Amino acid sequence: MENRINARKKLVIVGGGFAGLNLAQQVAVDKGYQVTLIDKNNYNYFTPLLYQVATSFLDPSSISYPFRKLFRNKDISFRMAELKKVDPEKQIIYLSNGEIHYDYLVFAAGAKTNFYGIESIEKNSISIKGIDEALRMRNALMKTLEQAALTNDLAQRAKLLTIVVAGGGPTGVELAGMLAEMKNYILVKDYPELKDALFKIYIVDGGADLLPLMSDKTHRETYDTFIGLGVEVKLNKQVKDFTDGKVTFADGETIEAGTMIWAAGITANVFEGIPPRSLGPQHRMITDDFNRVTGLDNIWAIGDISIQYTDALYPKGHPQLAQVAIQQGQMVAKNFLAMSKGRALKTFKYFDRGEMAIVGRHHAVVDLFKHRLHLRGFAALVIWLFIHLVSLVNYNNKLRTLYNWAIAFLTRDQALRMIFRT
Repeated sequence: MENRINARKKLVIVGGGFAGLNLAQQVAVDKGYQVTLIDKNNYNYFTPLLYQVATSFLDPSSISYPFRKLFRNKDISFRMAELKKVDPEKQIIYLSNGEIHYDYLVFAAGAKTNFYGIESIEKNSISIKGIDEALRMRNALMKTLEQAALTNDLAQRAKLLTIVVAGGGPTGVELAGMLAEMKNYILVKDYPELKDALFKIYIVDGGADLLPLMSDKTHRETYDTFIGLGVEVKLNKQVKDFTDGKVTFADGETIEAGTMIWAAGITANVFEGIPPRSLGPQHRMITDDFNRVTGLDNIWAIGDISIQYTDALYPKGHPQLAQVAIQQGQMVAKNFLAMSKGRALKTFKYFDRGEMAIVGRHHAVVDLFKHRLHLRGFAALVIWLFIHLVSLVNYNNKLRTLYNWAIAFLTRDQALRMIFRT
């Protein structure tokens, strides 16, 4: 029995997001592998709904679930640690709490916020890339509202009640929509002191359209929806500074704002030991069509941390989306199962199932089949709700989220606006 255990190949997965979790769960059925998943958190969380935690429409437990409970009765080891360094020659990774030898190593460690080297924005803005950041954003927004309710200085109040959301992708758009819901339906109820105050929300982007990966119809409808919600849209505007409550654009325009939320881009996490020749744009690891990292043996990369130039439909690499991560995790899992049986490997081809976004409480847009089918209104809302619910990892998450959504939809309110200090 001991010899059989020792003969198992050690598969180590760094990162328990969409890509890493799918890979671990599907490979664990093969007794030829000893699977270990490493993550700096002890829980998996659903990234696309972080903004709803940050705006108090969902609680963290609705979109997160502990790894150890997920892995009960499954042949998967979990280790809570941060990866510090990898030695590809010795096939050892060095962690914050020890080291592990591997036969196969898969990076699924995702990405972090890209501040593009602008120190003032990194220091003074709020970003949203994990549960901790979402809770910090929630606390910061609530504290700012309390300050605005307390001050009698009208200029200071106006500044505190001005929020700039930088980034017109799905995160920025959905976040700005939720803030507009708070402004229109919750603010006066909770803060009667601010009944006559002007709450301003801006969404800005350096490109010509919001949700640039989606269709022209979506661009127009999203813009019109924001105008209807009272959100000011600024396009072709690049933010270059945020200091002392002043947002400065590259063209010299400024906005006095108490809060700037940065959702303008991501860059892959970088680890010591991965040579620069194996890294592409935004530090993504360059992989072949099987997701093996170029120039390295027995190392793979999947999800946001990888870039692949071998898919003819995506010559500049796949978009950093949840669906890409899920599909890569599933395909690499199939290839590991094939390897253990001596079968040929299959190359990765991304199947675009479409893009979707929701703006505010009920306006959703969906583009399917490479923009050949565009949906809006109730049908799009049902699709958005269904896809996000079924993508949650556990029935407990699904029920909690569905309940919270039902309350928020029916009452235009939610009772989660508490400030918890740690």
